Amino acid sequence: MRSRLALSLALLPNLVIAGCGQAPDGSFAYEAANGAAAAENGERYDGHPVSPIHQVATEPVSTFAVDVDTGAYANVRRMLLGGQTIRPDAVRTEEMINYFRYDYPLPDDRSAPFSVTTDVATTPWNSGTRLLRIGLRGYDVPRSQRPAANLVFMVDVSGSMQDADKLPLVKQALSTLADGLRPDDSVSIVTYAGYVETLVEGSHDAARVKAALHGLDAGGSTAGAPALERAYDIARAHYIRDGINRIIMATDGDFNVGVSDQTGLEEMVKQNREDGITLTTLGFGQGNYNDSMMEAVADLGNGNHAYIDSAMEARKVLDEELSSTLFTIAKDVKVQVEFNPALVSQYRLIGYENRGLAEEDFADDRVDAGEIGAGHQVTALYEIVPTGETGWTAPRKYAANRHPIAPAGDGSEIATVRLRYKLPEDAGSRLIEKPVPVGLLTEATTPQRDMAFAVAVAAFGQKLRGDTRLGSFSYADIARLAGVQQDYWRQEFVQLARLADKDGDPRLR
Repeated sequence: MRSRLALSLALLPNLVIAGCGQAPDGSFAYEAANGAAAAENGERYDGHPVSPIHQVATEPVSTFAVDVDTGAYANVRRMLLGGQTIRPDAVRTEEMINYFRYDYPLPDDRSAPFSVTTDVATTPWNSGTRLLRIGLRGYDVPRSQRPAANLVFMVDVSGSMQDADKLPLVKQALSTLADGLRPDDSVSIVTYAGYVETLVEGSHDAARVKAALHGLDAGGSTAGAPALERAYDIARAHYIRDGINRIIMATDGDFNVGVSDQTGLEEMVKQNREDGITLTTLGFGQGNYNDSMMEAVADLGNGNHAYIDSAMEARKVLDEELSSTLFTIAKDVKVQVEFNPALVSQYRLIGYENRGLAEEDFADDRVDAGEIGAGHQVTALYEIVPTGETGWTAPRKYAANRHPIAPAGDGSEIATVRLRYKLPEDAGSRLIEKPVPVGLLTEATTPQRDMAFAVAVAAFGQKLRGDTRLGSFSYADIARLAGVQQDYWRQEFVQLARLADKDGDPRLR
């Protein structure tokens, strides 16, 4: 960590965090000074406006699909450490929060594949609001006990992958994954550039897999769509019943031969996911990185998306977190929170802007949602306004526009958290309900320990996005809130917050 941070500090004079806001149409507006840089950068992101405020009287229910992707955090880290502009549309706050593990209990038994934890704290940047945290934790499966895996490595070896942070890192990352495979796992390797080639098919020999990876070279155009078709065909040919069947796509996302538009790629993935073959995307490199495509196809493929910016990140994703990456314990997981208007007047969900669902989607088992793997955790934070406190919006003038507050007797719960999920083998969903007792609200204190760190990460993501509701809460405040950490990855986060704070732009103070 020291060498990477030392390099980052040396690059610090070049660090720019895009001054931005939201235009009247909801799109991101960049300052003129950053416009040229944005135009030169060919990276593609699917940005969404910061989550809006909701009135409990008129919109008491919030529904979203879970997200266990972590790509946005590693990508933002790459930008910060490289002295690059932080694009607000590259920041997905929920992925930054969920990059880290929190102190949630294991579920009691596997019939309910995850535990549900709720807690409330005061908001460091707004004395009139509170923060409600919802945490899920899936049960763990030791590597020795996971099902056999049928994996197809789909590797981009086109000319755009020749940089040191692309194909060389891909080879290292997938070799790390190969080291963690078992003798009963099957591995295939499909490469693509100007043409598609199958280098290894159905092998149980880790040494052979690593030798094939070692020999890869970059050159040519990007026949991404034909390679994906080939990968699905091979995955079907070596399908393991009751096992893990997954394609692992390693690329910068620059598809330009075949089905080159994202809609066509998404449709291909939709048509194939029902066969039980999931899709993980691993993003590499910069300059032409297509984050929009990588995240979208992974979500549609019932897999996950990670960004690999270092050998350490490769080991974290593909070795330490291998079971959660591969073995799904619950699918189509949705969260719905119904707030009690007697105790909460307004709320906003921090992050999850591209995961929102309609209220009626919650009980509709046809609606696709997120998957949770063994050992995965999911964290969501709501900022809420207790009834009687001054909220973000003023009371309405006309009586007909004001909704009566519920009777005071309806005050034992501030909200009810509902979860719907399907077990991997089931077509119908199951329901978990957990009330949030009023005592969590009345006894809320400043965020402490684990909660404090989660709130610090949420604030960091929102500040990078240009969220004006953070007020004067600074990067230095974020680092102080995160506190002294023992875990390597948490220590690195604190250093990133300090790194952002050291920029010369007075707007970031």
